[in-house]
Amino acid sequence: MPIPVLELRNLHAEADGATILRGVDLAVYEGEVHALMGPNGAGKSTLASVIMGHPGYHVTSGEILLNGEDVAAWTPDVRARAGIFLAFQYPEAISGVSVIQFLRQAIAARKGLDELSVLEVRLDLAEWMDRLGIDSAFAERHLNDGFSGGERKRNEVLQMALLEPVIALLDETDSGLDIDALRVVAKGVTTVREQHPTMGAVVVTHYVKLLDEIQPNYVHVLVDGQIVHTGGAELAREIDRDGYDAWRPVRA
Repeated sequence: MPIPVLELRNLHAEADGATILRGVDLAVYEGEVHALMGPNGAGKSTLASVIMGHPGYHVTSGEILLNGEDVAAWTPDVRARAGIFLAFQYPEAISGVSVIQFLRQAIAARKGLDELSVLEVRLDLAEWMDRLGIDSAFAERHLNDGFSGGERKRNEVLQMALLEPVIALLDETDSGLDIDALRVVAKGVTTVREQHPTMGAVVVTHYVKLLDEIQPNYVHVLVDGQIVHTGGAELAREIDRDGYDAWRPVRA
């Protein structure tokens, strides 16, 4: 029986004393894409942050397993080196640090190396920029500084490609993008998956258009910090048509 690349067992988490996740169970196997949908405030982005180890959240019970090993006590940098990748909803700009400088350090850390040659990174970066349709001048620009929303999201996809994660968490990668930019980003994600077929992915989204492009294996509905329903890719269409009323708790 294969081991999931990512498994959550009865995961509970809180922030500032308020409970947000209330027993999440999820298993992602090699090559699978799981979409996570739900109303605002359901805990979708919180779940991605908790898996990544954001210090603003506290796991009160349950387990986060990466290839069978519990990582709940690991710091975010250790989780990243082990192969957990988070594509941010709003990637931060870092002035003075070029894309290639950032990637050189990140790839070295991911591979457990003290240093990586600029030439090696530049060759891999050029290859992936060509695959993703990114202009070569992109490598010398300061990280996300002055980038458009679409450029920031494509930069996240570029990082994912070069870091070769075990599991990629895409937190509303489609947020703020027009339909053309969304298709470019979705195509980039698909290209990375084709090159890294064992990579698992959890896609947090509100929009069926992204899932039309990526085609998830499973769609999960998260409401009030719990996964309340799971289906195939067609579930996203049902949600787009009918909303979440069928799964909202009945209030007295």
